[in-house]
Amino acid sequence: MTEHLRDLWIGTYPSAGAGTPAGLGEGIWRVRLDADTGRLTDPELVAATPAPSFLALDRRAGLLVAVGEDADGTVAAFRVGSADGRPTLTPAGTASSGGADPCHVLLDPEGRVAYVANYSSGDVAVLPLGPDGLAATEPVQVLGHSGGGPRADRQEGPHAHFAALTPDGGHLLICDLGTDEIRRYRRDPATGLLTEDGIAATLRPGAGPRHLVFSADGRIAYVACELDVTVAVLAWDAATASGRVVQHVPAAEDGAETGRRELPSHIDRVGDRVVVATRGTDVLATFAPAPDGTLAPAGQVALPGAWPRHFAVVEGWTVVADQLSDSVTVLRDGAVVSTVALPAPACVVPA
Repeated sequence: MTEHLRDLWIGTYPSAGAGTPAGLGEGIWRVRLDADTGRLTDPELVAATPAPSFLALDRRAGLLVAVGEDADGTVAAFRVGSADGRPTLTPAGTASSGGADPCHVLLDPEGRVAYVANYSSGDVAVLPLGPDGLAATEPVQVLGHSGGGPRADRQEGPHAHFAALTPDGGHLLICDLGTDEIRRYRRDPATGLLTEDGIAATLRPGAGPRHLVFSADGRIAYVACELDVTVAVLAWDAATASGRVVQHVPAAEDGAETGRRELPSHIDRVGDRVVVATRGTDVLATFAPAPDGTLAPAGQVALPGAWPRHFAVVEGWTVVADQLSDSVTVLRDGAVVSTVALPAPACVVPA
């Protein structure tokens, strides 16, 4: 039987963690997923680049974009190709991220610009893209923010953590962990450039919104809140591009008795369910949405690795980047199917 293999790009992060020098051997790796069995092939380092903790891929243009999560933030682009049957990444420009410690990048659907969330400086930058990769070495826009939250250790100022488009594509949303807000920017349909447009949603104090995903019909936004270990459920009003909080549900079973921190990381939809990864207790929790979008717990899986920073759903398989155990894990229907060793994985992007 012919194997049905899917290439995955894996971004990595310095094993020593935030605030330590980049360049400790991390880079962009390729691993292949057998979509029939869930097995992973041996990983291959394709590009050595500092702290590529988040990746975004323009499949039509064959362009892979990576943040460089460091105090002097950078963004690097690579042209995707192959040689002798092996994948290649050819440098296609490096630019300033416009801020400190960029942790997320999103490409607009037309491939004109990249939106970069700079965590430590709290701003969002817009970088122009061209046919040959990055079209400039500096952002064309850097939009800042102000404010904070009740957690003095994590919310002393704004912390942009994740960028997402509204279902209609008219606005860019930024999860601000530092101010407990979902910031809103109007997108110019002709250029992809941004205009500040207020706050789309305010979460409860100390929530710390990190990542979000919309329901399939666009009526609900689900937000992984890192600091209060919840998922916030927002009723979404497309006409005003705003959300109203209707529920905060615990993101994972209580880990207090283990003495480990609970830090939700990534959230996504898997079929008709919502799935959240939580670091510290190292679990994937599944939730079943009711007709009104509110969530009820529907099971939790203990991962064999540590610190699930990100995951992707690939042809029904959930592929998890377990950063601190140096491993990538594949699950389906609540069961671990395979795992492979890979240094400090932080992001999974299907090729």
